[in-house]
Parts: sequence; C-alpha cells; structure tokens
Amino acid sequence: MGEHLQRYREHTGKISSLGQIAALIDWDQQTYMPAGAAGARSEQIGVLSELIHSLSTSSEAGDLLKHAEDEVAGSDPDSPEARMVSVGRKNYDRSIKLPADLVSEISRHCASAISVWEEAREKSDFSLFAPALKKTFDLTKQAAEYLGYTDHIYDALIDQYEPGSTQASVKSMFANLVPHLVKLNAGIANAPQVDDSPIRGSFSVPQQRAFTLDIASRLGYDLNRGRQDETAHPFCTSFSKYDVRITTRYDEQFLQQGLYATLHEAGHAMYEQGVPDEWQGTPIGGAASLGIHESQSRLWENQVGRSRAFANWIFPHLKAAFPGSSADTPEAFYRAVNKSEPSFIRVEADEVTYNLHIALRFELECALLSGELAVKDLPAAWNEKMQAYLGITPPDNALGVLQDVHWAIGLIGYFPTYSIGNLVSAQLWNSAETVIPDLTGKIQRGEFAPLLAWLNQNVHAHAARFLPHEVVQLATGAPLDPAHYVKYLFGKYSDIYGLSL
Repeated sequence: MGEHLQRYREHTGKISSLGQIAALIDWDQQTYMPAGAAGARSEQIGVLSELIHSLSTSSEAGDLLKHAEDEVAGSDPDSPEARMVSVGRKNYDRSIKLPADLVSEISRHCASAISVWEEAREKSDFSLFAPALKKTFDLTKQAAEYLGYTDHIYDALIDQYEPGSTQASVKSMFANLVPHLVKLNAGIANAPQVDDSPIRGSFSVPQQRAFTLDIASRLGYDLNRGRQDETAHPFCTSFSKYDVRITTRYDEQFLQQGLYATLHEAGHAMYEQGVPDEWQGTPIGGAASLGIHESQSRLWENQVGRSRAFANWIFPHLKAAFPGSSADTPEAFYRAVNKSEPSFIRVEADEVTYNLHIALRFELECALLSGELAVKDLPAAWNEKMQAYLGITPPDNALGVLQDVHWAIGLIGYFPTYSIGNLVSAQLWNSAETVIPDLTGKIQRGEFAPLLAWLNQNVHAHAARFLPHEVVQLATGAPLDPAHYVKYLFGKYSDIYGLSL
C-alpha cells in the first residue's frame, strides 16, 4: 500500500473509531442509561457528530483523498485499494454538502427524540411525539435538499442506506410484490388456521435468556466478540468486528418473540463479525448496504429458523429448556412458528404479511416528505393503510404509528431495505442450496458452519467493496429477481395451509 493511501486510511480509521464510540453510547442509551440522562446524552452525541463531520469534511480529508486517488490511478478499478478510494470519494462528496450545524442539530434532536418516543409509546399518545416527529421530517427534508436529487426527494435519503436504489425502483418493487402477497394472504385467510399453542404458555425470562443465547451461539454468533441484552426495540450494533452486540425482548407467554428476534439480530451480528480484518476502519469496512445486511438477518431467521429442518433440530433443545411446553412434535413447532395472520406489530409479523408493513411505511414516508400528508394526520393515514393492506385497524397508537423507533432516530428512507433484504435472502438461500451438499440435512443435524462459511465467503468478505447489486450478482450469478422470494413463500405456505394457488 502506497504512502498516500496509508495516510488516508489512518484518517478514515480515526473517523471510524469515533463512529464506533457514538454507536457505543447509543447502545447504552437504548439499554442501560437512566431516563434522566437523556438531555446530557443528546449533547454528547451532538458533540461527537460535529467532530465526525468536521474530520470527514476537512480540507485535510479532501487532500488525503485526492493524493490517494492519484496513487491508485491506473490500477484495477475493482481492487480493494481502488474501491476504498472510490467509496471514500462518494462519502466525502456527500458529507461536504451537509452544513456542520445541520448535522449536529439532527443528531442532538434525534438523541432527545428517543425518550420522547418512548414516553409516547408507553402512553399510546401520539400528540406527545408529533412535534418531535415533525421536526425530524423538517430537518430530514433540509438534509435531502443539500444532498440533492433528480426525481424525488426520497432518492437522496434511500441512497444513504441502499446505494443505487431510488423512490421509483422501490415503488416498482412493491408494485410487483404486493399483489402476490395480498393474494397469498387472502388464500390463507380462507384456510383453517394453524395452531400456535406450542409457542404460547409459560416461558420464564431467565430461561429464555439462556436458551436464546445458546441457540445464537450454536448458529455461529461468536460470544467472545458479542453479547445480548434487552431493549424495547431489538437491534444489532457493532463497535468493531471484535465487539458486535445484539438485543432482544421477551414475552413470558410467547416464546417466538424473543427467540426469533435473537435469530434475526444474530444474523446481522455474524455479518459484522465476518468483515475482513484488513478493511476495518476504511470506507469499505462495513456492510454493502442495509438491504444486504437485512438479507443476513432474514435468512437466518426465516430460511433457516423457520424451516422444517431447523424445527427438527431445535425441538429437543426446546423441550430440555422448557419441559412444560405444549409442543409435542417438531412438526407442531414448525407450523406454530409459521402461522400467518395479519398483526399490528411489524417485528412480530409473519413472512407473508411482513412486507405489507414495509410498503405501508414507504408510502407514508413519501407522502410526509412531499407534503401530501401532515404529521398531525399520520395516525389516521396509518390506520387507513393498515385496514387496506392487512384488513385490521390498530386499537391504539402504541400498536400503530408509534411502534417503530426508526423515525425517532431519524432513519427516514430506511424501511425499504427490509423488503430488499427479504428478496435477497431467498435468492442467496437458493444459491447456497445448489453448492452446499445436503444443506437441509446439515441444518437438521445442527451443522450450521457450512452455511455460515458460504455466506462469509460470498457476502461478508466483500464488505462494502461492491455495490449491493454487485454483491447479489457475485454471490448468486444473477441480478436480484423477486421471483425467488415469491416462489419460496407460495411453496412454503401453500404446503402449510393446503392451498392451490
């Protein structure tokens, strides 16, 4: 590595370390921080954001980047060094468009908005959160205008999370996906419902803590470099590949909530733990996108965790941990965790209805950003779309518009990455099945290492060196095709519910 590239890498390493420190205090805020510290934490996050932005947009950063570009000029454009610089250029050009005071204001506001959202959610009172949410969208629109866009304001936002995606591409994705989901959902609604009593009953939280962490470890989540805690909204966060933490939440009467949140977040964590050492702290040292990230969590949660093979493997572990469980066969457990019916909470939604929750949020975000919808009218619009897509209306705002933390922390333009991740997960699984001998049999025997190794080689090892669509092409040999996901859902749920669709 040349001298200029090394100096540039050292500079980005400092920025990365500061970002990891910011992530650490954010993790603390959502897990153990006392409520009274919210104001001070907001200031701390604001100062860190200012410092990160200052280092990222300084003349020194620009000079180091320019010298690094000159040094790699003429080399293979797909080499790690060249990609490191090209990704760095995109990040730099985007960062210098944003005024430092706006970046700081957004960070401070979102840090304080979390506690406001938590209180509003607890009291199911949207009016408590509405002023903070309005300011979040106002600040986000300001940022989008600075970043610039060609067709739709949403384009400037989603590109930060899913490079290459646009409002038009997401709209097209849902236009091609939602009709299939509505059809499948309608077919299931007219079929005899499956029994989910095997995952309902009495499951003590201490037992769930031990059980879920054991299962995550068996999948491949390295507990020497990770831990699991509890929070209102499960998430995964990384302070480096050597410290990747997950959170979950438990329901003593419903095993699925804690178990599958753990599987989901462990999928995220194994991605972070699999990023190559040599790229840590560089512009290509993270995930390719949040959609690719989500493909990892959804693959482990669904293609693995909700498969018959996994049910056969986990069943004896389940009975050992919870002797009083009413699950009497692996098949009963399999059917229970795949029960499909419209529900209010996105993170608890089944595979058939999940993307309808995302389509709803995408449409509302677009309407709020364009001015077609006012924040004060959001609860009514939310309920209307829930009725239209899922046939149910939330009884209160805690089960409706206040359920997600994303808008409180300023993640606008983020939600579509969940659906993109679902599509990618099915295509990755199909490819893995073709190259890993007896993959289903291995899952049934609890042999998860071959699948993790394949994902590590074909997804994790690329980190952010390639764009999301390039990662899919490299891993599967084809562009992203929603047909894989549709076929997976229709095959699985037609079998479970005895449908002929």
